[in-house]
Amino acid sequence: MGPSLVTGISGQDGSYLAERLVAEGREVVGVVRPPLDRDLEWLPAGVRLVAADLSDPPAVRRAVVGAAPAEVFHLAAPAFVPASWREPSTTLAAIAAGTAAVLEGAREAGARVLVAGSAQVFGASPVSPQDEDTPPRPDTPYGVAKAAAHELVRVLRADGLFACTAIAYNHESPRRPERYVTRKLTRAAAAISLGLEQDVAIGNLDARRDWLHAADVVAGMVLALRHSEPGDYVLAGGVARTVREFAEAAFAVVDLEAEPHLRVDPALVRADETVLVGDASRARSVLGWAPAIAFEELVREMVEADLAALRRG
Repeated sequence: MGPSLVTGISGQDGSYLAERLVAEGREVVGVVRPPLDRDLEWLPAGVRLVAADLSDPPAVRRAVVGAAPAEVFHLAAPAFVPASWREPSTTLAAIAAGTAAVLEGAREAGARVLVAGSAQVFGASPVSPQDEDTPPRPDTPYGVAKAAAHELVRVLRADGLFACTAIAYNHESPRRPERYVTRKLTRAAAAISLGLEQDVAIGNLDARRDWLHAADVVAGMVLALRHSEPGDYVLAGGVARTVREFAEAAFAVVDLEAEPHLRVDPALVRADETVLVGDASRARSVLGWAPAIAFEELVREMVEADLAALRRG
């Protein structure tokens, strides 16, 4: 059996997936942006790394083919949605063309392939909750790029490639970068409880999202790729919570009230009309998947990790 290849292995999802695959005893090859001598936090020992950048699709295809994998998890993408407004052409090229290169490489290698999708493909949908049959209606350049990748998977699957898309909703962990609102809140709760800060600037406190743990999303990806038939699956918790509720849960971990420490910055507020909440019925019934980590447990894990990091200095 060939190795498991993971693009974007240095990211949040990639690191959890790498840990899971290594624990299974699988040979794991990770594709990362050059150079290879960077400090890649969270990666377990034994992962073999190869360098390729999404901006160079031929290099990505060669990396996939050269690894001769049995299975490919394509997680790499510029994942910070607001940045896609500044560079829509770069975002579209990296996600759509990068996915095409991975799919080409998987087909040439005879490998199964799973592409990490996103709830952002439903951005302006009038339907809530969304499932696999909800028509795409992206409202960001990132969502447009993910929708293109999703359609490409569908077309090549119809042509015989074993290809799946995991349509992941907002998933978090202590490994989430601090520019995301969830880590911003958990770090602020930790810092304020230690007397290091007084408040945190935040945007729309009423924005609602479907949050779950990244490790649960990764578990769903593995189940989808190893199922007997290829398909697309929504991976979601099924509950919409506001940013305010996330903040309250985070500050509760350190026995503080959130409201006195939340400072709304109008520059960070944007309209959030669509409630992005997923219906994961297909994943539950077909794959036997369900989130194992409760929302409160996720938030506590993040706050406690931030407390530990701040105490280390």
